[in-house]
Amino acid sequence: MDQVFDVVVAGCGVAGLSAAVTAAERGLKVAILERASREDRGGQSRYTEAYLRMKALDEVTDDFETDLASNVGLYVDPDLTNEMAAGGRENWSHAARTLALSDPEVIGSFADHVAPTIKWLQGLGVKFDFLPTQFLTKTQPRLLPVGGGAALVDALAARAEQLGVTFFYHATARRLVLDARGTVIGLAAHQQGRGGLRLGGQVVLACGGFEGNSAMMSKYVGPRSVYLRPICKGAYFNRGEGIEMALDIGAAPCGDFGSYHAEPIDPRSGVSEPSVFIFPYGILVNKAGCRFVNEAPGTVDAWYERITRRIYEQEEGISYVILDQRVKEVPNYRLAIRSDQPAVEADSIEGLATKLGIAPEALRVTVAAYNAACPTSGAYDPLNLDDRATQGLVPPKSNWSQPIDRGPFMAYPIISANVFTFGGLKVSPVGQVLDTDGQPMANLYAAGEVIGMYYTNYTGATSVLKGLVFGRLAANNIADVT
Repeated sequence: MDQVFDVVVAGCGVAGLSAAVTAAERGLKVAILERASREDRGGQSRYTEAYLRMKALDEVTDDFETDLASNVGLYVDPDLTNEMAAGGRENWSHAARTLALSDPEVIGSFADHVAPTIKWLQGLGVKFDFLPTQFLTKTQPRLLPVGGGAALVDALAARAEQLGVTFFYHATARRLVLDARGTVIGLAAHQQGRGGLRLGGQVVLACGGFEGNSAMMSKYVGPRSVYLRPICKGAYFNRGEGIEMALDIGAAPCGDFGSYHAEPIDPRSGVSEPSVFIFPYGILVNKAGCRFVNEAPGTVDAWYERITRRIYEQEEGISYVILDQRVKEVPNYRLAIRSDQPAVEADSIEGLATKLGIAPEALRVTVAAYNAACPTSGAYDPLNLDDRATQGLVPPKSNWSQPIDRGPFMAYPIISANVFTFGGLKVSPVGQVLDTDGQPMANLYAAGEVIGMYYTNYTGATSVLKGLVFGRLAANNIADVT
């Protein structure tokens, strides 16, 4: 080995930094690998607003565990889920131990350690508040760190440096180093300007999903993934090496490898997370000028991912939200549009269609049919579900249905961004990676996106918490057994 540490962490986002700082605070010698420079460190964590699914500083939301549990798999054998709910994992059958989903003990451990993690971050100087979000309608509160993910990264990185953590910048983890018995004893990496690097120690994989790896995206998500793009520039660093190197030595997969967290963005914009959440107040049409989805089945925070997936299914993975001047009457409507690009505008629907490359007559017919189906009674309430539903229209629109008839007319193009991938590794309640027989793999841990947890639909505002919590769980467990 070139150097030996107690803990080697791959990844410098909030998951990796939480692991590194916690281990160093426990008196361990720690190294952390960062693919980027010191100035750009933090990966995707630096760009996120870091929504946290909490109703208070010391409490997660009431549905935290139930919503996570509802999104861990489809059509799971009820006998196996009942088995897991009935007793400890030491009594589970092989089939139950090896299901590719996060079991109740993992979800319970996650929920139990959120509040202590936030308190720990407060001790590092991070401030939290219930700040305005981009969701004009929502079902759950969202706590935010003041300054977003960048504030988390900066506070954690500063503490790591203060504690003497060794940073290897421009360094990419390549493979796990094993002893003669196949036990993990370190990590092999490549550092720009230095070449190969072998670091000894227990390993925490915290280097993200594979949204930045086009080959893995095509392999797992499918060929239509060419119509996706990562949500921010930091996500291009997430290339799945941590997941692959663990699978290569017998780690168990977990989560939905064929899916990802979807968010609607303006493809014209190059800013971080140029989201467009204004579509419940208009209609969504595809390149043929046709509606294809209920734009407002419920609050936007609860439904935007499922609607964005329908956008991804359209020709070339793109749609357009059609709006009129009524949208400007929605209080704080600009919060729902993070794009730095202006709306496409025209004085007529046909003129708007021409600018969008849509057949003018097709869009005119679609808008006319929608307008005719809008209700003529019932109070319009843009910030709450108002049940102003269309009548006789397929697909329907369940809320906020008002005619689009006040020009100039506006549109934003929308594609699906890939915020992060769902497939990853299966872990124990303390973040230790499990093998394909459901047994803990010595000296190997995971945190953040590397852990597979979600299926089909993301449990909102839990991903940053997942990184923070499991980074600390992994490091504390290493310290306890070292």
